[in-house]
Amino acid sequence: MRKRLIEFRNVSFRYGDEQPWVLKNVSFEIYEKEWIAIIGHNGSGKSTIAKLLNGLLFPQEGEILIGGIQVNEETIWDIRKEVGMVFQNPDNQFVGTTVQDDVAFGMENRGFSREEMLHRIDATLSAVGMQDYLLTEPHRLSGGQKQRVAIASVLAISPNVLILDEATAMLDPRGRSEIMRTVADVQKQNDLSLITITHDLQEVVQAERVIVMNEGEIWSEAAPRDIFSQKKELTQIGLDVPFVAKLAEALKEKGISLTREPLNHDELLEDLWTLHSKT
Repeated sequence: MRKRLIEFRNVSFRYGDEQPWVLKNVSFEIYEKEWIAIIGHNGSGKSTIAKLLNGLLFPQEGEILIGGIQVNEETIWDIRKEVGMVFQNPDNQFVGTTVQDDVAFGMENRGFSREEMLHRIDATLSAVGMQDYLLTEPHRLSGGQKQRVAIASVLAISPNVLILDEATAMLDPRGRSEIMRTVADVQKQNDLSLITITHDLQEVVQAERVIVMNEGEIWSEAAPRDIFSQKKELTQIGLDVPFVAKLAEALKEKGISLTREPLNHDELLEDLWTLHSKT
């Protein structure tokens, strides 16, 4: 049984005393090595959750525990050793003049030995397929390559939790797919807890569990297949559903009922082939 790693306990947050609550009494748990997707429309509170997890913000009500340690101003640097975050725009995270300098930056601040830094630079860049770009200037990289380097920079400090806060939003569909494949591989190789904050429901299907935010509250929490079965309800709160789910619904309206809610094209084709074989 996996250990509980992150706890949100009745957390509320707002950006100023006179502002409306962005999060309202939010509670959930995340376990070791679990992949969680947090989705919601703009302003639903999902990115605020990411910033609270990394200690960029602190709740006005409730508490957050990571590894049993409460997140506050006194524990913030210990928490940031446990939680790494990759943002939407990787340019905001670059501080080095070359790729290897950028990956080394976080380790230098934490007092890693030179030998350990060299080992981790090689290991993390290899993990994201960027080992051939050691001396490249970050601004010369493509958007997808920049995100790979940003992920490597976070991995170098060996966090237990990796947060992707809309990290593929600026990429084209091919770039998004490549980054998500990389992230899936990295999560397995490093036994990370992975939290993806996104509005792209195509990314959600790989997660073990989905938390749907709506107007600062948890609207639903379930496996992706169960979430996408609520097509009309998702649309009512301003979220779209993947094309495969829409196609499955259209087939159902034509009298072609599938045995499950398909999460991707392969599952849809498999179910259609099974139906065809029975006829």
